[in-house]
Amino acid sequence: MRKVRRLLFISLFMSLPMCTWAQQTNYFLHTITKGQSLYSIAAMYNVSTADIIRLNPGSDKVIKAGSTLKIPQTAQPDQQQFHTIQPGETLYQLMQKYRVTVQRLCEANPGLSEKNFRAGQVIVIPQAGNEPVQTTVTTEQPVSEPAQASRLKQMEQEYQDIHKVKRKETIYSICRQYGITEAELIAANPELKGDKLKKGYYLRIPYPQTTKATVTQQPVEQRPLTDTELFNSVRPKNEQKSRLKVAMILPFMLNGSNSAEQARMVEYYQGFLMAVNDLKQQGTSLDIYTYDTQDNASQIRQILARNEMRHMDLLIGPGHSQHIKAVSDFSEQNKIRMVVPFTSKSDEVFNNPYLYQVNTPQSYLYSEVYDHFMRQFSGMNIIFVDALDGQNDKQEFIDGLKQELRNRRITYKDIQADSKESIEAALTDGNQNMLIPTSGNSIALTRLFPYLKAMKLSWEAEGTPDKYSISLFGYPEWQTYTTDHLDDFYTFDTYFYTSFYANNLATSVVDFQREFRQWYHKEIINTYPKYAILGYETAYYLLKGLSLYGDNLEENLGRIRVTPIQTSFKFERANNWGGFINKKVFFVHFNKNHELIKMDFDQ
Repeated sequence: MRKVRRLLFISLFMSLPMCTWAQQTNYFLHTITKGQSLYSIAAMYNVSTADIIRLNPGSDKVIKAGSTLKIPQTAQPDQQQFHTIQPGETLYQLMQKYRVTVQRLCEANPGLSEKNFRAGQVIVIPQAGNEPVQTTVTTEQPVSEPAQASRLKQMEQEYQDIHKVKRKETIYSICRQYGITEAELIAANPELKGDKLKKGYYLRIPYPQTTKATVTQQPVEQRPLTDTELFNSVRPKNEQKSRLKVAMILPFMLNGSNSAEQARMVEYYQGFLMAVNDLKQQGTSLDIYTYDTQDNASQIRQILARNEMRHMDLLIGPGHSQHIKAVSDFSEQNKIRMVVPFTSKSDEVFNNPYLYQVNTPQSYLYSEVYDHFMRQFSGMNIIFVDALDGQNDKQEFIDGLKQELRNRRITYKDIQADSKESIEAALTDGNQNMLIPTSGNSIALTRLFPYLKAMKLSWEAEGTPDKYSISLFGYPEWQTYTTDHLDDFYTFDTYFYTSFYANNLATSVVDFQREFRQWYHKEIINTYPKYAILGYETAYYLLKGLSLYGDNLEENLGRIRVTPIQTSFKFERANNWGGFINKKVFFVHFNKNHELIKMDFDQ
């Protein structure tokens, strides 16, 4: 006997790792979309990249938009989990499967609608709640025989019969059998509303309240609500808001600890106030609450604890990435929209549906750039130019672009630019040559331009000034180098990508700068981006949207009409349960005719 017990113990002990392994390897499928990285996908689902790589060998090397990843998930019925919508699956079926209402499903997935409810989409299944969900009593329910007998006896006293549904029976046929109306049957069995009649259901058959025959009634088959009907039942009303409360939570550094940052934050706030003034002239009333976080976590906690904070319509800030989670948690808990105006390095946008991230996360930004690059330049002779002896600060961007080129079977060249001859050897005649420096540093351009100028001089001396056609492609920070390299940019047909660009010669920028001087008696700081314009445009766009559409703002983002000065907005949800990322990208082109063109690809 002791030996049997020992063997039983060993058997149970050995089975434990297998159970744990099985639990860990439960997974759902995620379809990779443009701009997502392994890191951002892990952040969405609160798992580690190592967990994803373990289920998807090779995903640490490369992932492609359109392919799927297995995402690990521990299935606990009483906890939030994720579900990949299957072909043919309906919202009603999900409600029944997970015993949740459409209200709770849509609250957990504010990005979900009848337009994007389709196979392959991942949604959050919220924790089981206490609200009633349509149920039916079936023979499969785990009810003890004595309890079931007692319950049936009680029901027999209140109803003329308990009917077990047979195959192919309908509500109409059952009503006809017992001489009752469909309304009487549904009143006794409210779970029938919106539910299909299934074999094995137990129905309470009430005593008829009228002696009138019901056989003359037309049969009405019960059906579940469609996805559109369910989504419409929880759609918020489009209500304008004439008065808005806004909290500005930024490190104004009024204690004087950082004068450079103070100047940027103050200028952002000054641009914000100009937007507030314009909106007031249009009839929107605003209550502005301004707080100095002093770049201090304790100060932020004190600000968030203030009574008025829970009644805001919009939070703007904080200024630094390390403080975003605290404000994001407060935003999500109190269902208040918040704007992250500066940093692109925050994971909160993947899980807070109320968060708007203005500065695009790098992987999404690069993905947009690659798409536009391929449409514009894929037919050119593409040359990656190292002008800093291997000091390539744009390595991630370059690696991604090269991968895109390889995916499309487009060839490219890598060269070390240490002389005009080294560059000229890579050029091709009869085709446009696109040179892409592997560094955004101004030193790279300072080294590269003399070689390019020397080449042009030699071609002119040979009598072939247009021997080769050359263009340059570069980075957002190049817009700050125009003081030293503006003529060179024009000469070499230069492009750069950016999310923010203010052309100082454009009428809209000139007018804004003039108005800023009138307000504050100073010039806008020459930074990238210009903080005053960023503060103005961010506030104007979102506050105008809130005043027009209220809680229905997210469904109307594309209808907010704002003429861009420096920044345009193309907010898209990171996922069905997360916030919004601004994916707007421009190319700025200095062409050989000394024209400056801002290339907007979404117009």
